[in-house]
Parts: sequence; C-alpha cells; structure tokens
Amino acid sequence: MSGLIIALLLVVLLLTGMPISIALGLTVLAFLFTFSTIPIEIVSQRLFTGLDQFAIMAIPFFILSGAFLTTGGVARRIIRFATALVGSFRGGLAMSAVLSCAFFAAVSGSSPATVVAIGSIMIPAMMQHGYPKKFGVGVVATSGGLGILIPPSIVLIIYGVSTSTSIGQLFIAGVVPGILMAVVLLLVTWLVARRHGYPTLPRASLREVWHAFRGSVWGLFLVVIVIGGIYGGIFTPTEAAAVSAVYAFVIAVFIYKELKLKDVPRVLLQAANMSAMLLYIITNAILFSFLLTSENIPQNLAQWIIDQGLAPWMFLLVVNVLLFFAGDFMEPSSIILILAPIFLPVAQQLGIDPVHLGIVMTINMELGMITPPVGLNLYVASGLARMGLTETTLAAAPWILVVTAVLLLVTYVPQLSLWLPRLLYGPAS
Repeated sequence: MSGLIIALLLVVLLLTGMPISIALGLTVLAFLFTFSTIPIEIVSQRLFTGLDQFAIMAIPFFILSGAFLTTGGVARRIIRFATALVGSFRGGLAMSAVLSCAFFAAVSGSSPATVVAIGSIMIPAMMQHGYPKKFGVGVVATSGGLGILIPPSIVLIIYGVSTSTSIGQLFIAGVVPGILMAVVLLLVTWLVARRHGYPTLPRASLREVWHAFRGSVWGLFLVVIVIGGIYGGIFTPTEAAAVSAVYAFVIAVFIYKELKLKDVPRVLLQAANMSAMLLYIITNAILFSFLLTSENIPQNLAQWIIDQGLAPWMFLLVVNVLLFFAGDFMEPSSIILILAPIFLPVAQQLGIDPVHLGIVMTINMELGMITPPVGLNLYVASGLARMGLTETTLAAAPWILVVTAVLLLVTYVPQLSLWLPRLLYGPAS
C-alpha cells in the first residue's frame, strides 16, 4: 500500500511540470509528514550520510575534465585523427564522426559534451560534402551516446554509488560493450553510405595518419591515465577523476594553448553549474531511495518476483522494457538513482551480476538519450543542426533499432560485460 501511495505522490508532482529532482524530495517529505512515523529529522541525517561518499567526488572532477577538453581543442584534433583512419571508406566522413565520438567519449565521460564537441564540427562538414542533414544528425546524436557507456562514464559512477558496486569494475566492464557499440555503428554507417553512394575522402598517407595521431595523442593519453591508473592500482576512480581534471587543464592551456587563462573561470563556472545540478538530483534521489528501503519496497518487490517464478532472462526483459519507457520521460541520473536500488535485490536473488546489470542499465540510458520527449542528445543535435525537434527525432529513429540490437546482445550474453573485469579482478565472490 505504501508503495502505491509513494508512486501516486510522485506521478502527481511530475504531472505539474515540476523538475524531477524537486518532485523526488517533495514526495519524501509529503509521505513522511502524512503517512509515516519516521522522525522528520532523519531527512537531514540521510542528506549528509548519503552524500558523504568518497566516490561521489569523482563526478564533479570528471565533469570539469570534460569541460576543459571540450573547449581546449581536443575534439578538433581527435576528429582529424579519426578522419585520417577511416575517411577513405565509403561514407568516410560519417564514419569518422562515429569514431571521433568513441574517442572523445573515452576522455569526456559525458554524452551531451560528446555531441556538442563532435557535432558542432562534423554536422556542418557532412552537409558541405553532400550528406543528407538527417543522416548526419542521426549519426552524431546516436554516437554521442557512447559518452555514457565508454569509461570514464558519469552514469556508471552514479550506478556504482547507488548500489555500492565497484566503480573500477564497472569502468572495465564498459570497455567491450562500448567497443562493440562503436563497431556496430561504424558498420551500419558504412552499409547505409554504400547503399546511397555517399562520398569518400582521399586516402591519408601513413605520414598524415602519424601527424594526426601526434596531434591528438595528448588528449587520447587521458584514457591510458584513467583506465591504466585504476587497473594498475595507482589510484582509485575518484583520484583518477582528479588527475584527469588537472591533466585536461594542462593540455588545454599549456600544450594545445587553445584555452586562455582568462577563460578558465568561465569553464570552472560551467562545470560547477553542471555538477551542482547533478548533485542536487543525487541528493533528492538518495532521500527517495531511503524512503523506499525504509518501507521495504525493494525487498517486497524482489520477493514477489521470485514468487512469480520469473527466470533471469524474463526479469532482464522486464528491466529493459521499464527502462525504455522511463528513458522517454526522465534523464539518466534520476533513472539510475531511483530504479537501480529497486532492481538490484531482485537481480542478486536471480543470480545476475550487479556489474552486468549496471552495463545493461547504462545502455538503456544511451537509448533514452535518442528517444523523445526527453532525449537530451536530440535537443543538443537539434540546436547544432538548427532542425526542429520532431525532424531530429525522425532522423534518429532508425538508429534506435541499432542501439536496441546491441542492448539485447549485451543483455543476454553477459560475458560481453563480465569477461574483462573477471579477467582483471577475478571471479565475483
């Protein structure tokens, strides 16, 4: 009964057009005041203890790192390198957009930042070379979603914090699915380009490829620092985030010299605004998660599903369907923070690895970034291409099938996400 009351309170508040972060907090307060005997003082205690986690500090640091990289000339150099690698293929410019998004995702950890950094250059370039605008927008909007799958991923950090799952293992687990998603997007782009006869670029010589690589190596080396440092035991994911922020500042200001010292305060403010927004969502979602747990809702739901005799594959199908609809109306951080603590107890009783569940949920978030009405990548790409939201949605629609196909593959072949972390960390106990 309490679960139904909580759900109704949340839905009513959301229907008023209230931001979800505020709706979550008000749902908790309204329930505690009217339907619960829990002391209201517990709210301030949970706010403090919920945010008093070392891993949460990684979020503002990775956001700051992405802000420096976006404005520091890294994207342009990565695009040049990607174009040198695949530009001579049929539809090479579109393929280089996909590859550029994959590279930039691996250093930024943010999907919207990837779309902005790569799309602002590649969408106009594709249009100049005769590609249909819808095709270019669809490619960039979809490929930008790699920013929340390929580590370092802010969404994976949020999942790790909300479920007490190793962020290091989640990062490593995202590597193979991320590469798989990038390869599938490259293949589909090539097939479409070949079918429609989209143009190619002149083949780059080995010397040109080498020069392009040298120009981008400082940015790409951030991947080695973060993943290598975590796996090598040099620092934790949170420390890796701090190192990446300092490193991004150095290469943007002192090596590439495209970010002036006078512009640094503007970048800091931009990163602070984004961090504050995310941390506010996290704060209210922590309260909401506490309320659900105190009312035994995840535990009761887990027991109910077990009593229904659902097989693991059926549960994962239900998870994917629920997350698809949730992604239509909520942004990724809120979905993870609300639903991950509910799904996790059920998954564990069914023998599903928490790391695998995290990757499945993250790919669903990637799908949600290109589905209306709240698909953030659609809004970003729409602004870059100066297209209406409806037109942008239609441009991304065929790519939803591609992402869904990869999602189902990763969902039902858990070795794709678990092989590498088990190889490096050993089997789960």
